[in-house]
Amino acid sequence: MRPWLRHLVLQALRNSRAFCGSHGKPAPLPVPQKIVATWEAISLGRQLVPEYFNFAHDVLDVWSRLEEAGHRPPNPAFWWVNGTGAEIKWSFEELGKQSRKAANVLGGACGLQPGDRMMLVLPRLPEWWLVSVACMRTGTVMIPGVTQLTEKDLKYRLQASRAKSIITSDSLAPRVDAISAECPSLQTKLLVSDSSRPGWLNFRELLREASTEHNCMRTKSRDPLAIYFTSGTTGAPKMVEHSQSSYGLGFVASGRRWVALTESDIFWNTTDTGWVKAAWTLFSAWPNGSCIFVHELPRVDAKVILNTLSKFPITTLCCVPTIFRLLVQEDLTRYQFQSLRHCLTGGEALNPDVREKWKHQTGVELYEGYGQSETIVDDEGNVLPPGEEGNVAVRIRPTRPFCFFNCYLDNPEKTAASEQGDFYITGDRARMDKDGYFWFMGRNDDVINSSSYRIGPVEVESALAEHPAVLESAVVSSPDPIRGEVVKAFIVLTPAYSSHDPEALTRELQEHVKRVTAPYKYPRKVAFVSELPKTVSGKIQRSKLRSQEWGK
Repeated sequence: MRPWLRHLVLQALRNSRAFCGSHGKPAPLPVPQKIVATWEAISLGRQLVPEYFNFAHDVLDVWSRLEEAGHRPPNPAFWWVNGTGAEIKWSFEELGKQSRKAANVLGGACGLQPGDRMMLVLPRLPEWWLVSVACMRTGTVMIPGVTQLTEKDLKYRLQASRAKSIITSDSLAPRVDAISAECPSLQTKLLVSDSSRPGWLNFRELLREASTEHNCMRTKSRDPLAIYFTSGTTGAPKMVEHSQSSYGLGFVASGRRWVALTESDIFWNTTDTGWVKAAWTLFSAWPNGSCIFVHELPRVDAKVILNTLSKFPITTLCCVPTIFRLLVQEDLTRYQFQSLRHCLTGGEALNPDVREKWKHQTGVELYEGYGQSETIVDDEGNVLPPGEEGNVAVRIRPTRPFCFFNCYLDNPEKTAASEQGDFYITGDRARMDKDGYFWFMGRNDDVINSSSYRIGPVEVESALAEHPAVLESAVVSSPDPIRGEVVKAFIVLTPAYSSHDPEALTRELQEHVKRVTAPYKYPRKVAFVSELPKTVSGKIQRSKLRSQEWGK
């Protein structure tokens, strides 16, 4: 164990009375809280990042020992259900045991060495979390991917990353087989299944036979932990590398302060395993001793989500705004969320009316998050005064935040282009008011420039959301011969308005937006659609609609 943690853990294990205190005296701070406070101080930049750090060894195994000594409530560390009766619960001790077995599979049958790369393309199955931890234990760099990847997507990612192994499920295995011959670095294919497939190793069979003894790799804090591919909206997807500490320690403070997690909490984030929010959940919940709850959730279903919140003692919920928009369309008074106390959203802008409806019907506030430490700068990297629109940026000089990503792998041009002066430019636009609050405008490529008026799509979508006819909407730019581009709204109607005259309803909605916000922002074009394009995690893909409009 690292020296910087050893004395804290030993104190916890030797002195179980530290949690009780003496009669008439304030109880001393529980040692697990001291340990979390140490991680949090590093996360906030108040203590130096240790030279060596490994999340599995320095966080999960520490909680396992504290749990064994009785210093944690009897909640599981991991709780998975599939909605049809199957259920898995792991304590930190069992998670450690199973992940060590998985680590032996990676280092044994797969022959992976520290620094080798492995693609993880799995639905919400327990094996995703096991293999993620196993990658940490072996020093393998994990590359998560969404289950909707096509053969072309898989080939590009396997070739670009030079991944030596991939683990996936029955549904994706045929796609991998179709392109694996064109991926010379790919050496082993792991299948999570109860059946076999030629050319594949069966992970579940290997796991059953694997030893529970494994020595965790001693990784440095700056060693690579994970690679994520960008969405590819401006060219081919790019590889973003994160380190052992940037993820392993970088989310502790947000987990404690924004997500408000403790050892007693059960945290459900509905995101797909291929998105960074899945890792964010892992690295914010487990350092704080919380339980990660997972529903297999093959597709987004509002009633399934609401019934799950009613049935299980989930205290903390995180969904993208699109899912909350669907949830508030239901009669929430029919459900009893007896344990739910904290709700969060992020990833795209939340319409104010959704927050208000959720709070009114559930009594629980909905907190919206935007990550990192931001400031507003102009296109030359100069800090702007309050009230002026600019780029949301992260200061990286003279000191680069340790919890920031390392670089765009194998792409120094992209890395350099994303920096301006002392700042990393996020690609988001916003303004800061005189009180220091940030007002999000949209992505650089989302902001609409019509007759020199800059219009953020979020403002228009929020105005539309206040009309009872609008279930959800997406606003993008559309070409116009006079104005260059104009606002176009794609609208999904609520059932009560589905049979209304389209032309009359269009005029009604246009007038509504003019009243609610500045008149120049109203949608000059309106299209009523049955659904909006979304990612597997439920985020609206404005880029697809914009490309459709501009013929790209």
